Amino acid sequence: MRTRASAALTTGALALSALMVPAAHASGGDSRVPADLPTPFAASSSAAGKITKVTVNGGKPIAVGTSKKKFTVEVSASNEAGVLLAIAALWRGSDFDNPDVFLEEDDTGSADPCKYTATTATCKYTFTADPRTKLANKYAGSWKVAGMAIDGTFQPVALVENFKSVKVLRAAKLTANAAPEPIKKGKTLTVTGALTRANWDTEKYAGYTSQPVKLQYQKRGSSAWSTVKTVKSDGRGNLKTTVKATADGSFRYSFAGTSTTPAVNSGADYVDVR
Repeated sequence: MRTRASAALTTGALALSALMVPAAHASGGDSRVPADLPTPFAASSSAAGKITKVTVNGGKPIAVGTSKKKFTVEVSASNEAGVLLAIAALWRGSDFDNPDVFLEEDDTGSADPCKYTATTATCKYTFTADPRTKLANKYAGSWKVAGMAIDGTFQPVALVENFKSVKVLRAAKLTANAAPEPIKKGKTLTVTGALTRANWDTEKYAGYTSQPVKLQYQKRGSSAWSTVKTVKSDGRGNLKTTVKATADGSFRYSFAGTSTTPAVNSGADYVDVR
């Protein structure tokens, strides 16, 4: 076992295990093994286990604003002698022993987070990403996901420090407003807006500057959006451009995202052209 991050995984696993342990069986069975687990479930593992799957936030990037963001992590593991718990953690850095930041599951209370077969466990947890306690701007981007499987004696039978990667990103907001409305055909329409993103260091949203943003148009009656032009956000994140009014339809801004910020579309602003 490794020392720091892996110790945190083990601590979390044992805390969860304690919630699942029934009183000693009158028959003298091992009280550390939950009574409702399918058999066979040996007291110790005779073969190495395996982390088989980890799904974070339903497979989507985790976009965190300026307040707490809850998301789910589901982890599956297998082992010939059974799995008591399968757990996961998110971390960022170059060394699992000494990560820059580390996220574990929330307290599950008395609920059993797992579903079992004789040789597998799939466990689902709630995690919380909080800019006030764990996150800083420098941590936005790609994180690693670690997984661990625990057997009936509370011993780890599998530990994968970097099972997969997941994006933990600074949430963005985007607005659009087309004016004047209504407007005569052929006249100039001005479309303004703003691109902002969460600043985890200040817990406020601020302008995302010098970013390419697409102005898109959807003709009335159509479901398709077409890109009219690309504009750059200014030093405060503001957007402004002009187009000729040709027909009734909606305008929006669309931002493709970056390595630290997710993609976002503004709301659609409908323009009546007369």
